[in-house]
Amino acid sequence: MAETVPTKIESATIYRIPLDQRHGRPRDLFTIWFGSNLMMLTVVTGALATGVFGLPFLPALAAIIAGNMIGAIFMALHAAQGPRLGVPQMVQTRGQFGIVGAVPITALIVIMYVGFAASNLVLGGEGLQFIVPHLSRLGGILIIQALSVIPAIYGYGMIHTAARIMTWVCGVAIMLCLCLVGWEHGTDLLQASHAHISTRGLLGTISTAALWQIAYAPYVSDSSRYLPPGPDGERKAFHASFWGAVLGSVLPMALGAMIGLLASGHNIVATLGQMLHGAAVPVLCALSLSIAVANAMNVYCGALSTLTIIQTFVSTRRHQKALRLAITSGLLTIALLMAVFMARSFMALYSEFLELLMSVMIPWTAINLTDYYLIHRGEYDVEAFFHPTGGRYGRYNKPAFICYFVGILIQIPFLSNALFTGPMARLVHGVDLSWIVGLVVTTPLYWWAAGRQARAVPAGLAATAD
Repeated sequence: MAETVPTKIESATIYRIPLDQRHGRPRDLFTIWFGSNLMMLTVVTGALATGVFGLPFLPALAAIIAGNMIGAIFMALHAAQGPRLGVPQMVQTRGQFGIVGAVPITALIVIMYVGFAASNLVLGGEGLQFIVPHLSRLGGILIIQALSVIPAIYGYGMIHTAARIMTWVCGVAIMLCLCLVGWEHGTDLLQASHAHISTRGLLGTISTAALWQIAYAPYVSDSSRYLPPGPDGERKAFHASFWGAVLGSVLPMALGAMIGLLASGHNIVATLGQMLHGAAVPVLCALSLSIAVANAMNVYCGALSTLTIIQTFVSTRRHQKALRLAITSGLLTIALLMAVFMARSFMALYSEFLELLMSVMIPWTAINLTDYYLIHRGEYDVEAFFHPTGGRYGRYNKPAFICYFVGILIQIPFLSNALFTGPMARLVHGVDLSWIVGLVVTTPLYWWAAGRQARAVPAGLAATAD
């Protein structure tokens, strides 16, 4: 992709990217995951390690690094699928669940995209309101929304350009924060008497960081599908996505862990602003505005997923960019209305709902990766993904659905959030370990079920059909 700002709206939608258009580069993947993570929401998430889980700074940093690296492995394994298949992630899901069977899971993904976009608008608006006291909450939300519109409309190229800009602007801002806070409060961070190491704190921080990365799984290959195919492209897609996401998350989360330890129950954003002195306004402005890049990605990928659902039932025509633009506009409007008209208490409740929603994505991740790497070994009939009947993958795949629902049910006792805390989570002091249980149970179960299914159906038949 050229270094200049794209001047054309992306024409590709959900269909396979032709080889002569595979202009993506690994460094573009690095910057999109590095730059899009350098935002205030990531800082606030890192603050949980010390402010909520009560860890000292160094153990908190170790847990943040460990959790991000564990979660990013799964995220980057999805990214490596893009160069080979050349289609968005949720289109590829038809290879496991069937063309109609993938619809309810894709619909959940769209809900998650819109919910994250609405929550981000609220957070970004409040951040700008703190910087400019006379700015209303609505004004801040509208500014973030306005900055999200153009990248979401233009698509792949513009989003990558915005992420490159954020990589430099917010990268400098985060490093400045780390240096200023570390220099001025280094002794306080290392000698905080009220912090202590606990199993709950370590596991809670690792889980939070891991889930942060796994949340990207449903749309990570939407960007990597522009890379050239082949083992080299797949390997580079994995490493660029992995290190971009890990470094882009660990740095602001480390800053958050510092602030969480020093805030003593006060607002994280306000405490950071006080510590930055004269640099507060430009730094907080950069970290708040960077939310627009993440929002554009949410809406763009949400539009692709919505288009995937539409194509399932209207498969006789090829859906072009006009429909994507219409869907994008609709999702932007819905997210804005949610952010503006819903009470803050409801937004907090909705955020908890999104956490529960993410738990149903864990079995999907396990099934998708197991099918891709262990069952099909990357060999799929991409044209069948768009066939009205699903081709060799059929309309539904019952074994995949059974494994999926078992993976959801097995997580329930281990869930822990404001809406629900399971009995097993209570035994570990409220730490949410459901994602580990979901992965550990669903992966071998689906491997066994898919292998049994393959042995039961003769080769060449639609083994995954209903």
